[in-house]
This record gives sequence, C-alpha cells and structure tokens, in this order.
Amino acid sequence: MLEAVKPRQPARSGAPGLVFVVGLVGVAGLLGLSGLMSPAWALYKVVGPDGKITYTDRAPSDSSAQAIKANGASMATEGLPYELQRVASKYPVTLYTSKACSACDSGRQMLTARGIPYVEKTVITNDDIKAFALIDSTGQIPLLRIGNKQLLGFNQTEWGSYLDAAGYPAKSVLPSSYRQPQPSPLVPPKEAKPAADTRLPAPTRPEALPTDSGNTPAGIRF
Repeated sequence: MLEAVKPRQPARSGAPGLVFVVGLVGVAGLLGLSGLMSPAWALYKVVGPDGKITYTDRAPSDSSAQAIKANGASMATEGLPYELQRVASKYPVTLYTSKACSACDSGRQMLTARGIPYVEKTVITNDDIKAFALIDSTGQIPLLRIGNKQLLGFNQTEWGSYLDAAGYPAKSVLPSSYRQPQPSPLVPPKEAKPAADTRLPAPTRPEALPTDSGNTPAGIRF
C-alpha cells in the first residue's frame, strides 16, 4: 500500500547531533567504509508461471528474471573529472524519493549544491513500494545510498560525513555542461502491448471475366 512509504523530515541540528556525527566520522575511517566497499547490491523481479510477481535481493537461477539496478551502479560517469569519475564508479550515490516530501527536496538540493552525481529513484507505485521494502523494511523516505551504505531520512551533516568518507569533493567540481539524470521509477513501468488490429481486411476485386472474342466453341456461353 502507498502508506508504507513514510516521508521523514530533516533531523534537528544541535549539540547531541554533532557529538553523534563526530562519532560517525571516527568510525567511518575504521568501519564505515566497510559498508561502502561491499559488493554492488542488485534487486531482482521474478514473474512466476502463474504471473505472480515477487522481488528478491538474491540472483534467481532462472536467467529470465529481470534485474533491477536500484543502487545507482549503472550510473553513467562519462564527462566527469577523472577523480570524481573514480569515486562515483566505486561508491555510486542513489537517492530514493517520493511525492510531497519536503525532506526529499532538501536532500536533492544538498546533493546538487555539492556537485554530487547521483541517480534518483522514485517510490510511488505499488510495485515501487514492494521493491523498496527489500531495500529498507521501515519504508522511510528519503533514503540515500552511498555504495552499499544506507542513510535513512535527511540529515545534512550525516550525509556530508559519509560523502567525505567515500572521497567525494567538498565542493562541486562538475563541469558546467553536466546535466543530472532525470528521476526514474524504482521499478520500470510495464511495456504496453500493441493493440490488436481489428480492422477488416480490404475486399478483393473479382477477376475480370473473359470477353467473347467471337471464337467461342459451339455450345459454350459466357
């Protein structure tokens, strides 16, 4: 159900939050990057013989299963400065958003202002929500993934700390020609089947009857 996605508002800044973030920065150097360096995560959509759709984070043995790259690993890095291209390839950034979500807007503005190349996945349809439940069971929106590290809700200081730990530059180095990819649904929409052609076939013209050439054999009439 659509209610499963719960927009989460920005966390309030203050001394306790700063102490928590300092702890995060210290841990990031020792443990935090282990989450960023995990193998690329993939989501699979499996359609059973009866047409039932299920989602799993394990690669099915059936080669016909559809893999949904929801962690931004397929993000194009062409046109980026070399150093940024290297970081974005190693620790791709994906932002999961929904409609009417002010915290999503704040997170998007922060990433854009800092010059972070990222992929935005929208969680709107029932299929999106089912797939998102495998990424985060709490259904909290927005969610930011840096590599395999998940950050629930928008917290500018926390997001910035993990982006620093991954090696993203503190200020934008994106070229002026760079254009951020357009947001896309977490689960690609189903392709519409072409409508059947219900038009009647054009009538065929009858073959012309032979004309009497005057040499018709006796007893045969046309």
